[in-house]
Amino acid sequence: MKKSFIIIIIPIFLFVSLGIYLKDIYQNKENYKAKLIRFHVIANSDSKEDQDLKLKVRDKVIEYLSPMLENSKSIEETKQIIKENIENIKSIAKQEVLGNDLDYDVAVELGYSNFPTRKYSNIVLPAGNYQTLKVIIGDGIGKNWWCVMFPPLCFIDINSGITDQKTEQNLKSVLTDEEYSMIVVDTNEVKLKFKIVEVIEKLKNTSFQITMGR
Repeated sequence: MKKSFIIIIIPIFLFVSLGIYLKDIYQNKENYKAKLIRFHVIANSDSKEDQDLKLKVRDKVIEYLSPMLENSKSIEETKQIIKENIENIKSIAKQEVLGNDLDYDVAVELGYSNFPTRKYSNIVLPAGNYQTLKVIIGDGIGKNWWCVMFPPLCFIDINSGITDQKTEQNLKSVLTDEEYSMIVVDTNEVKLKFKIVEVIEKLKNTSFQITMGR
């Protein structure tokens, strides 16, 4: 009888423990998603010319926004600066397009965009909807480029593959220690955690659709 009880109780204990662990991961992910603004530049197409143009537009927009955003102390302050400069950003991007002898339309918006799990230097951000400054060039069907605009991580060398001290300070200024440790740790460990979160979100969305009778 005692042995049967142990056989039953151990799986229940493990299941409950796993549930608590996954809940903590999911909650932390939801918490810091709301603390970030991402910058998203989408090319007209995947041709070399259009991909090169995308990077030129990126550089011009970052060059323009950098002095205004690098000392921003809050996400609300950053959002306000972006909103006040939407038309200027659009004009700068359009001028760069015209300067390359092209005539694509340019759309600029501050809203929400859905991202897959992505690696940025040695930072891994989970999939989900993020507040995003989006610049769409032409048809906007080419490969995109992205970075984190708040806290201002767009202004570091992301090709170095490391997180420098200033980047760490910027992240720690808006994230809790627990949130920070989840994204700036061993890449494989983080990816595993966020893969679990993606599965949870898919299950949650499926349950919602079933409830709604879809």
